Amino acid sequence: MAPLDSFFLEPEGWREPYLLTGGEAAHLVRVLRKKPGETVRLFDGLGREGEFRIADAKKDKVTLEVLGVGREPEPEIQVWLAVGFAKSARRGALLEKAVELGAAGIVFWQAARSQGVMPEAVKKTWRDQMIAAAKQCGAARLPGIRCISGGAAGVAALGSDFDRRFVLWEEADPDARPAARDMTDPGRVLAVIGPEGGLAGDEVRTFQDAGFEPVSLGRRILRVETAAMAVLSLSLLRPLGR
Repeated sequence: MAPLDSFFLEPEGWREPYLLTGGEAAHLVRVLRKKPGETVRLFDGLGREGEFRIADAKKDKVTLEVLGVGREPEPEIQVWLAVGFAKSARRGALLEKAVELGAAGIVFWQAARSQGVMPEAVKKTWRDQMIAAAKQCGAARLPGIRCISGGAAGVAALGSDFDRRFVLWEEADPDARPAARDMTDPGRVLAVIGPEGGLAGDEVRTFQDAGFEPVSLGRRILRVETAAMAVLSLSLLRPLGR
């Protein structure tokens, strides 16, 4: 059976009457041409999801009847990525893959070698990109997303909220890689990824002084989104029997 078409409904909208408005309603009616009586999936980005029957469909408002609501389990391993701000071409792929691979959150920060200036607040387009990725892959949770001021020091100050902290550094010993248990044991993990130009030496020292462990993903220079995918993929591994 083919998966149901998915639509995003903000958490505060999960009550009778269930309504889709704006872009979500337009996509359902104008693009997918859904009709009353058809069944769709809704999710709220916080783990809640459900099946709904379309009761009425107008171009700017869709009314739905709930058939069943559940919740995606809270992940035991929550990986946050602290990513040095990068140009938009790289950022879109990063946001998409972070959703697909189950990142708990993304922190953007202004690194010494960042290309471009990080905005003070998260842009709506970034969240829209993550919602689109969640629709495609069937995720019910969206990564949290923040812009942190203060450069490396601002990110380092977040470390106390995490069980394990790493800084991915191209000059680290190539054999100093995260152990499997570091990425698969339950808990909160914060992994720092530099911008396209890499991390500056004083930034690495700031992270080390705050208890971040320098680690490598091998001898090759990876793009920002590739490094992010590698870290998140490690967290998906499970020993046999678990």
